[in-house]
Amino acid sequence: MQQRSIGGLHVSAIGLGAMPLSVTGRPDRKQAIDTIHAALEVGVTLIDTADAYSLGADDFGHNEELVAEALHNHPLGADVLVATKGGHTRGADGSWDLNGHPKYLRTACEESLRRLRVEAIGLYQFHRPDPKVPIAESVGVLAELLDAGKVRAVGVSNVNTEQIKEANDTLGGRLAAVQNQFSPAFRSSEPELRLCAELGVAFLPWSPLGGMADASQLGAQHGAFAEVAQRHEVSPQRVCLAWMLAKAPVVIPIPGSSRPETILDSAAAAELRLHDDEIAALDAV
Repeated sequence: MQQRSIGGLHVSAIGLGAMPLSVTGRPDRKQAIDTIHAALEVGVTLIDTADAYSLGADDFGHNEELVAEALHNHPLGADVLVATKGGHTRGADGSWDLNGHPKYLRTACEESLRRLRVEAIGLYQFHRPDPKVPIAESVGVLAELLDAGKVRAVGVSNVNTEQIKEANDTLGGRLAAVQNQFSPAFRSSEPELRLCAELGVAFLPWSPLGGMADASQLGAQHGAFAEVAQRHEVSPQRVCLAWMLAKAPVVIPIPGSSRPETILDSAAAAELRLHDDEIAALDAV
């Protein structure tokens, strides 16, 4: 598969977003592990998880433990860069909250190391800025974790351009990745994508298919994607991801999947080449 870079670490151009394997509506454990293994077998070497991907406080860390189990039981598991996050908390009722305090993030990282069964996390990301804590304080502890060798690269998620600049400054220019929502239906992160391209920072679109349950829904909502898909005889999902890859060399989509067949289709987007006029038409949607 085509390769791209996160902080000098080479990964597949398409990653796997593992969140659907642990939240409401998640598949059984066998199907979840089969989905991760299917990704590995077609060359996916980036898996995105988070400690908060769970049903709630009672099974906090579920996704990290699931990913660790799947990688441990597969011969290609050692080749994967696991990206996880800290800074979100979950209530017993499944509610989401934030905690960006340095002490909490340091403990969260240690717990993620334990659940992932690693000595250093490939990419550790601050999940979402906490309005009660200056972002420089939250990212500052990630810089300490990087210096201590607990993590190999640091990223931030759900941030604006000013927060990206502040995070990069706090890290001494070592910001490796930004993970923001971006899809055909949600394009407000275009400025952040452009800034990442200027800085050489990886941009990881989350929910790149707009939360669509299947490719037919994406095509129905965005006709131009369906038209290009028909021309290439592929799914609108594959066209959507190829379009994102064409936007900048720093873009690495992480489509979520809960079935082997969907990640197989997504991974094939790395080999789909769109024509300039097709990209322009999709940009204009």
